Amino acid sequence: MAFPNAVHHEAQVTVVFSDLKPGPLQVRMARSSPGRYALHEFAKNVYAVKATDSKGKTLTISRPDPSGWDVTGHDGTVRFSYTLFGDRTDGTYAGIDERHAHLNIPATLAYGRGLEDRSAQVRFELPTGWQVATQLRPETTANTYFAPHLQYLMDSPTSLGVQQVRTWQEQGKTIELAVLHEGTAAELDTYADQTKKIVREASAVFGELPAFDFGRYTFIANYLPQTSGDGMEHRNSTSLTSARPLRGQGAIDNLGTVSHEFFHAWNVERIRPKSLEPFDFDRANQSEALWFAEGFTMYYGDLLLRRANILTEDQYMKELTTIVNSMVNSPGARLYSPVQMSQQAPFVDAAAAIDPNNRVNTYLSYYTIGGANALALDLMLRQKHQTDLDAYMRAVWQQHGQGQQNFAPNAPTRSRICSEFSGKWPATQPSRVSFSALILPGTNYLITKSCWLLPACWCAVPAPASPA
Repeated sequence: MAFPNAVHHEAQVTVVFSDLKPGPLQVRMARSSPGRYALHEFAKNVYAVKATDSKGKTLTISRPDPSGWDVTGHDGTVRFSYTLFGDRTDGTYAGIDERHAHLNIPATLAYGRGLEDRSAQVRFELPTGWQVATQLRPETTANTYFAPHLQYLMDSPTSLGVQQVRTWQEQGKTIELAVLHEGTAAELDTYADQTKKIVREASAVFGELPAFDFGRYTFIANYLPQTSGDGMEHRNSTSLTSARPLRGQGAIDNLGTVSHEFFHAWNVERIRPKSLEPFDFDRANQSEALWFAEGFTMYYGDLLLRRANILTEDQYMKELTTIVNSMVNSPGARLYSPVQMSQQAPFVDAAAAIDPNNRVNTYLSYYTIGGANALALDLMLRQKHQTDLDAYMRAVWQQHGQGQQNFAPNAPTRSRICSEFSGKWPATQPSRVSFSALILPGTNYLITKSCWLLPACWCAVPAPASPA
């Protein structure tokens, strides 16, 4: 991948497919992306497509569908080249200019159907002064990286530019903060110190850090002025994009994204909804479990900031108030369950449509409704069972996330965990739980509204033979 025309938001990409069987090679651009649940049709930004064989002979290309190219007449090797346009720097698309390239890989690299289990090597031809930040494994050759298969490749966002890096060791693992920004080194040092606190508080919830593949976790952060606000979780990294500065309220808001996305290293990346595995790049990926995957993570995102003393008590209580007000006042929250709200993600998660809809009366985000359920469960466990949501999340982790191997979840199974805390749990029906206590002492806040609390009964890693 090279950037001879980065000033006009273009990259030149060449993908070499070798050891091919006779017959057409089906090359595709993804239509969806890990962490996003709507369709995005990334092929729309690919043009000037060419294909040659190992001897440089031009091959025939046909278009069977809007996202694909079929290449015929090859000799076992296809060199597939194209121009990529990218002018949106966030967790979903590709942003390229003379200062940087922030690449979501499904929006960047074409792949071959039927070759998904092959390993991949990615080489960047970088402008002078640029460095690479990615969860891909570095090879011995400069600016060359390895992915064990397509799922890991597509899950590996990459930032190219003049990186400012802060690295530290945590529980024997390398944590890396790679940042593009216009602020001072002192601002970044302070920001890194706050990030360290978040890492430790998140680890304390689960009792340990995950076993990051290749022993490293990278915060891939782009805080340049042309950046769109976003955060996107990945298995051993997160994509963080914002135009806010690393000082004042801007830094606090950015750290909120750090907190949320890092919690995903456990919840959704390893405590994985079975409905998201394997991720399908050809269609929208619907899941019934986003209320837990995103909503519980939203709840902990703010809670970790409070525990790290980044948010004051009043600031934190305002965040909780927003969740409760939404539950109380949203018509949709009274009509549909957290599961049904989760299943709306393909229509609302950065999805584009021009026709009017009635979501103001029928929808409440699975982030919010899930966060309310997390709050309710935390309060119930504290009131009635002398435990808390941290203990619950540790049990979920130990039974369903800790045992993952080989870069992706194992075969799915189902299990109940709440019974370990409550003694009894409804087999199929949700229970209504009252918000009737406070997490933080010494305040005047009283929450008395109730919400639906669903037992967590999904996961993508086998449970142990006996309860943890």
